[in-house]
Amino acid sequence: MRAKTLQRWSWVHTWSSLICTVFMLLLCLTGLPLIFHHEIGHLLGTEVEAPAMPSDTPRMSLDKVLEVARGQFPDRVPQYASQPEDSEDIWFVTMTPTPAPTDDYRSVAVDARTGALLAEPRADRGFMWVMFKLHVDLFAGLPGKLFLGLMGLLLLVAIVSGVALYGPFMRKLEFGSVRRERRASVKWLDLHNLLGIVTLVWLFVVGATGMINTWADLLIKFWQHDQLSALLAPYAGQPTVPLAERASVQQGLDAALKKAPGMKLSFVAFPGTAYSSPHHHTYFLRGNTPLTSRLLQPVLVDAKTAQVTAAPALPWYLTALLVSQPLHFGDYGGRPMQIVWAVLDLASILVLGSGLYLWLRKRRAASRPGRRASVVTADGVGA
Repeated sequence: MRAKTLQRWSWVHTWSSLICTVFMLLLCLTGLPLIFHHEIGHLLGTEVEAPAMPSDTPRMSLDKVLEVARGQFPDRVPQYASQPEDSEDIWFVTMTPTPAPTDDYRSVAVDARTGALLAEPRADRGFMWVMFKLHVDLFAGLPGKLFLGLMGLLLLVAIVSGVALYGPFMRKLEFGSVRRERRASVKWLDLHNLLGIVTLVWLFVVGATGMINTWADLLIKFWQHDQLSALLAPYAGQPTVPLAERASVQQGLDAALKKAPGMKLSFVAFPGTAYSSPHHHTYFLRGNTPLTSRLLQPVLVDAKTAQVTAAPALPWYLTALLVSQPLHFGDYGGRPMQIVWAVLDLASILVLGSGLYLWLRKRRAASRPGRRASVVTADGVGA
């Protein structure tokens, strides 16, 4: 019975690993530069920085910032306005032909103190954009995201089955043993098992958070249908508020901050966009600690009156999504955590690559007459 159980676990581990390995290798390779996306952006000159000024320099109203942005693209409407987490000196405004979600967008970076146009950054081109798209959706949109989510699920199955096999495999060996005196396949098997155990928790965390991130679009749509629809009942039948009829965005921001004291703005979603309703400016506020800065509080402000109409608490599934996003890329602990994430990413590439190598070697050896039994004996259950 025990032998049959191990055989089942071996079959599950082999095929779950094989199916997802190529895609996991791609995600590890593309994820490595994304861990250092800010640093690489500085090297490539794509990061926008505001000129140094005294810290007490007064800042312009958000309405004037939006005027600057609309002056650059008068035929477009603002979809989002945001500020970096580490600076309140810059506003980034996303402009699109219509409020509806689209890939046809232009971004404007405006100095929050002087109103000067700092840049028109393009996030839809260049090396980091290619890495990001490959990592997030394989250039396939939502279907690509869901496919990668399935590969993440198979990775978790491979990890669990690998743990189930590791104990029986290591009964006659010391923990961490690498039998260097044996043939290459045995040494690679030992290295594969050792690195697999070392990276076990990290791979599980990154795989699980990555899988959750692939559900982001669906979770947001479900939240809008499940909770926001009830809040929007008084606006039933009304069209999206046109730009000319909207109240002051800065006045709405002041009302939102008053509703949630001690919080700061993360971004504003304008009426009709994916993160708002057709009738509201939705202000997403964040806290000031490493954890609460990732947890957003939406405040819905009537786009015509600038009055707060609701501040619903995010449901648990969106909280899980927001927590998982920075954890996936190691954004919680600054440079030390980035370095740890990069080292573990490289170790995971070795785990995945060695597993693929062992399977291919085993298949080649098994196809030769008279070699099958010896190869299986040498590789053991983990091969």
